[in-house]
Amino acid sequence: MLTTLKTTYTDTRAADLAWALGRERLPALAVLNLELMGAKVELRLLGASHQVLLEEGDVLCSETVACMPGSSTPLPLGVAKRVGDWEYEFAARVETLSRGSFAGRAQELLALVADHPNGLAGTFPGSPHAFTAMLAQRYEGQVRWRTWHAYPQEGQLVATRTRVGVRMGATGASAVGGRAGPRGGGGPVGGAHLPTRRWLFRTVPGLS
Repeated sequence: MLTTLKTTYTDTRAADLAWALGRERLPALAVLNLELMGAKVELRLLGASHQVLLEEGDVLCSETVACMPGSSTPLPLGVAKRVGDWEYEFAARVETLSRGSFAGRAQELLALVADHPNGLAGTFPGSPHAFTAMLAQRYEGQVRWRTWHAYPQEGQLVATRTRVGVRMGATGASAVGGRAGPRGGGGPVGGAHLPTRRWLFRTVPGLS
């Protein structure tokens, strides 16, 4: 689903994004409710920010990536935590692109998400390459989602990936230090390269 967000583009710097787990539901400009094999997933566009609410059984998970005044948790490279009986894994990176490459990547991602039944994307009036996009899927017992936050004035694309569920062979939860920062040329963060179709989908229809 693709929509034009009825707001001005105010979250203008990738460096301002912060991550939070467990925040309350925030006002959204667009919402997509999904039912993924018993799991209720709510994708919420907050402008150039996002929130995902996941509910299954007695377990609730709320992920927010947004410009949050007073937040002490900048966008991390990666996080692994326990949420009830689930393992929660989050990874992020910032990719810096040339103007031409940025436009091409924006068009590819918007087309992919807009055509996907579990996708939600919003563009901003007057700037078609300024967008936030989200895509969710259930795969191998996990609920997984990807998000992209585009900042054309900086030539930066912030991409995140999240997996929630029971991890096969997991030995525990840990936090990965560091902050997501700009990188060029599609370099790795946590072993992942962003964002190509192969990186998006290891085997269709599952998210990698």
